[in-house]
Formats: sequence, C-alpha cells, structure tokens
Amino acid sequence: MSHFDYIIVGAGSAGCVLANRLSANPDIRVCLLEAGGSNRSPLLHVPAGWAATFGNSKFDWGFQTEPEPELNNRQVLWPRGKALGGSSAINGMIYVRGVPLDFAAWEQAGAKGWSWEEVLPYYKKAEKQQVHADDMHGTDGPLHVQDVRDKRPMDDVFIHAMNQAGIPSNPDFNGVDQAGCGYYQFTQSNGRRWSTASAYLNPVRSRTNLTIVTHTHAQRVLFEGKRACGVEISRRGKSETIHGAHIILSGGAIASPQLLEVSGVGDGERLRDLGIDVVHHAPDVGEHLQDHLLCKVVYGTEPERSINREVQGLNLVPAALKWFFLRQGPLTTGSAPVGAFCHTRAGLEAPDVQIHFASGGTLYNNAGKIQAMKEPAITAVVNQSRPESRGSIHIKSANMADAPAISANYLSSPLDQDTLLKGMRILLDVFQQSDLRPYLKQRLSPSENLDVNSDDDLMAYIRDEASTVYHPTSTCSIGKVVDPNLGVMGLEGLSVIDASVMPYVVSGNTNAATIMLAEKGADLLLAARAS
Repeated sequence: MSHFDYIIVGAGSAGCVLANRLSANPDIRVCLLEAGGSNRSPLLHVPAGWAATFGNSKFDWGFQTEPEPELNNRQVLWPRGKALGGSSAINGMIYVRGVPLDFAAWEQAGAKGWSWEEVLPYYKKAEKQQVHADDMHGTDGPLHVQDVRDKRPMDDVFIHAMNQAGIPSNPDFNGVDQAGCGYYQFTQSNGRRWSTASAYLNPVRSRTNLTIVTHTHAQRVLFEGKRACGVEISRRGKSETIHGAHIILSGGAIASPQLLEVSGVGDGERLRDLGIDVVHHAPDVGEHLQDHLLCKVVYGTEPERSINREVQGLNLVPAALKWFFLRQGPLTTGSAPVGAFCHTRAGLEAPDVQIHFASGGTLYNNAGKIQAMKEPAITAVVNQSRPESRGSIHIKSANMADAPAISANYLSSPLDQDTLLKGMRILLDVFQQSDLRPYLKQRLSPSENLDVNSDDDLMAYIRDEASTVYHPTSTCSIGKVVDPNLGVMGLEGLSVIDASVMPYVVSGNTNAATIMLAEKGADLLLAARAS
C-alpha cells in the first residue's frame, strides 16, 4: 500500500472493468479501493436478490434526494450498491445499450471520439452474448448477456397486448433498431447474477500487480500543485495515504463529484464556504445531473398469474431450492423480464419512452425495503428515455461520510411532464387490450377512482407516485468536467471514469453504457501511458 501506477477509487460497474484491463500488463501496479465489502453474499448472486438488498445497509448506501418540487416535495429513495461490483451487484440486470442518437448528442456536447461507431466495438468487447451472433454483438467478452430463464405466461400475454396496441415485436433491443416490444436480456450466467465483480474481478484476483482493498473509504484526493498524487483513505478506523501516478475516480454519479469537491475541485465559492481549500475552480462539478423517472400501472390478477405468491412466506422455500439446485424458477429473474421502447409522437428519430413489465407487484416499506404485495398483481412502468430536466449533487460538508445533497429536479421541464403523461397513456391503453383484459381484476394503481382521461388528474397521480429508475448520470460530464479522454480538465494525473461522465443519460438502462465507458477509458489510459 505504498505507490501504484493507478489507484481506482470505487470497485463498481466501471472500477472492476478498469482494474481488470489495466492490470493485464504485469508491469503496471493497480490498487482498487472499495468502501463496501466483498461480493460473497448469496443475495448478490441470486438474481431476484436485488429486492432484498434495497434498504439493506450492508449492500445499499441508501441515499435519498432532497424534497423534489415537482413531485409534491417528496424525497425519492436512491439505492446504490455497496460491495464489489457496486450497483451492478444489486441492479435489475437489464442489458440495454442506448441508441446511436445518444452518442451523436454526446459528440455535439464535446465528447469527440464517442460516436456510435466508436463505442460499439467496446460494447462488443465486453459482451459474451448467448443468442445473437451478428455484427452488433460480441460473443467472447467477460460479461455474460443471456435470455430470461423463467418466462411466465403473463409475459407473453403482455407482449401480445402491446402488439394489439400497435407496438411491434422486437427480438433484440440492442440490434439495428431499439423500437418495439419483447423480452429483455439480463447480465447473468446460467441463472446467476453476473456483476462486473463476477465478470472482470474474480478471474484476475490472483494477479500479483493488482491490490484489492475493501471497507476502505477515500477521504480526499491529494495534489502536488495541479497534479493528483495520491488518495487519503480511512481503513479500520485509521487514516492512511496511498500514492499513485494516476488517480481514477469510479464512484459513480454521486460519489465521484462528492470526492472531487471535498478534495478542492469544484465551484470555488461553494468550497470556500465549507472551509475547503480550492485546488481547481470547476463550477460544473456536480451539475447537469440526469436520471430516468418512472411511473407505474398496477392491476390485480388471479393468484396463479402473479409471481407474488411464489416469493413470500413458505412458498419462497421451493423457489430457493429450485434456484440453488437447478438455477431455474422465479429467483432467476431480474427487475423486469419484458419491456418496450415507444414513440409518444410522430417524427422522432428514436423512441422516447421505455416500458418495463413484471408479473408481480412490489411496494417500498417505510425503511425503503422492497416487499412483494400481499395481493396478486402485475405491474408495468414507463419512463422517458431522454429527459431534459437537470439537477445537481453537491457536498454539505468536507466530510465524505456526510451524504451530499441530491436534487434531481425531476419534471422541471414541461417536455418531461408531457412525455411521461403520454407514456402513461400508452401503458393504460395496453391494459385495455382484449388479450390482457380477461386476466385483470381491479386497477390498483392509479386507483379506480382516478379519472385517467383527465390530464390534470393523471399528472397529479404522477407527482404522487413517480420514482427513480436508478440511472443517475452526468455530474462530471465530458466537455464540462472531463475532456474526451476522461481526464479532469485543468488538472493532471486525475481521471473520472463512470456514469458521471455521460454528457446525457442514454436511452435505456445505464449499466451497459457504464461498462462500455470503462472499457474505452482503459484503452485511452493505456494509450496515453504508451505515448
């Protein structure tokens, strides 16, 4: 723990990738720091275990937003992974890349070298695709991408209802066209969650040039002038200093801007007000936050149509045994096996809303834990793919142990309100289709008493119920905080490589794009080292 070529702060979706790729050269010494623990718990390997990790302080940092003005001043729970693998160890495992339009927007924002044509090879490099063998997919990468194993009759019924509503089937959301409906693929291997710790870290743990340290909290980045030279850490209650030639922040959209600010990199006035010496004035640190916001439609159904009865009480025992011995059954499923990408209006270059469907119903309890509803139910949610609303994440103190202020600023854009409203109407229309109606009982959410034909009433429901899709990005954006090579502008020896550097959130679940960023980021670092 003295001096390294690279110190990576955060062993999450990006950090594990970087640790693998950078340590492939035995002459490069790499240190990977993780504030959480190991990834040995079964809850981090059983795909359906994600619901049990939310609100569990052993695996979840348990952030929440500030009161959100457009959501009736509600505070929204933001689970984030707290273990090797980071949020890829607790996420819903859905593998979606985004669309070429996303990366065209990145380039326009200053991310030169990040066009669709330039990022696709890195998606393929990461991917070990189970089914699709074509120019859009990779088959020999470390990240297993596989089909849903536990397909339920209601999944196909919902797909047929979407077809009836005018949404065509799409066998591959990561193919030539994202639009349509069908089954998602999961980052799993034979019924087991495949986090970046499983994919990238476990196979290389024996490398003598790779040091992995858990339960270690980064306190601040150290500088000599404008060059980063080390990290002050807290481990086992003691403060230590680790020196490195290059420091990489991979703490995600929350922790990376937080660590920059406590280290003196951010808006100078904000930092001075908190008693922090300013190393570099960078007012965009923590700004431009984006996240996907969802709203739900829930219907009651017959017990045999809902997964709820299989995952609670004594019924959980046979489900657990089926997973343990056969890697089959309901516990192999992530957050939603079925989904769609749709247009809310004509003339759009790419779909602007995303749907997730599950043959079950869940609720948050007061502690933020997810629990299956007692009543048999099915659920579909919709979110806007490319929101315009921007928020911020900023420190409240110079202490990394103090959670920062998260202001997502959801629905602050009128376009976002209109798009989510139209997305909800698409969902409600699907539930009215003849293929689905025979399986439905009463509408549970929105309640039967709410007039869903009224824009005002439906928007009031959205403000009461909308929540995060767990996709925070853009708080250290390329073109604003980091350059296209992911180095912090105005400083030397310091990079940020994680979802925070996305100029705009991608049109879909963000884990695949974060892994791509790390794959490309590793190559950029190695190329700079060789030059």
